Amino acid sequence: MTTHPVDQECVLRRAPVPAGEEGRCEDAPPAIDLSIERRPDPVSGGMSQEDAAVPQRLRRILRASLNHWGRPDLTDTAGLLLTELVTNALLHASAPTVNVRVHRQGDLLMIEVNDHTPDGPLPRPAGPYAEHGHALVLVDALADSWGVRDDRTTVWCALSLTEELPETTPAAPTSQVLRETVIPLPPNASVATAARVSARALLTIMAWSGPHHVAVDVLYVLVRNAVEHGLTEESAGRRLEAWLRINEHRELLIDVQDHVPDFPRFGQAVRGELGRGLWGAQRLGAALSWFPDDDGKTVRATLQPGPVDL
Repeated sequence: MTTHPVDQECVLRRAPVPAGEEGRCEDAPPAIDLSIERRPDPVSGGMSQEDAAVPQRLRRILRASLNHWGRPDLTDTAGLLLTELVTNALLHASAPTVNVRVHRQGDLLMIEVNDHTPDGPLPRPAGPYAEHGHALVLVDALADSWGVRDDRTTVWCALSLTEELPETTPAAPTSQVLRETVIPLPPNASVATAARVSARALLTIMAWSGPHHVAVDVLYVLVRNAVEHGLTEESAGRRLEAWLRINEHRELLIDVQDHVPDFPRFGQAVRGELGRGLWGAQRLGAALSWFPDDDGKTVRATLQPGPVDL
């Protein structure tokens, strides 16, 4: 399996590898260093039950190592990254084996998957509700950095093992609102669909210069999220509210209010670790935030102006 230094790679990164870490040796033996024989389904050529069970076994090994390294909180994220890369390799490789290596490199957790397929994996754009094409999109969203080796057969990603500060509660944005309208939301199963229908007409009336179909889809995600997670036993029967606001920068602010006053795992939700709802809204181009209000909290999606697409 190739093990080129990080600084020799063709990379696609959201964040750089910390200075001085490129050539640093591992601090501990690899958590995983395996060559896995692929066993495609003999009839369909797709993933067999034997191959489908591989990621789960690897995640168990990874969990034990993260506990030993004092970062059990990374188990879900690292396990998801490992699962995506290994599953992608088992599905699409043309070689009979896939090599998997997980190790420490300084303050980084490195995950490397070599599928021995020279044409190499490339990120494919995928909508938030597409059935395929999400593997590397998800890696880009969750990993601190990632890339493809020069030989185009190995995909790697990295997570920082340095303790992160807890998320803080953001303050409400203060830009001046020029126009606004409210959408009352009865707390029932069809409310997200009803909000979507109402928003189409309201965006036209408000004359927002931006992609209306994207705004409607983002609103749908936020309302559905509020119905699923923002209602309590005490608030049963109370209405939710959604607001469409256009500010002085011609941005569209989609505000959805619910009755739960905090959002302790907001960052994980946006990164897709708790489901693909808010992650999907972000992939559509929405900047997401939340802030407490008098009756609970407001989750806000901010969309930039642009060509109107009805």
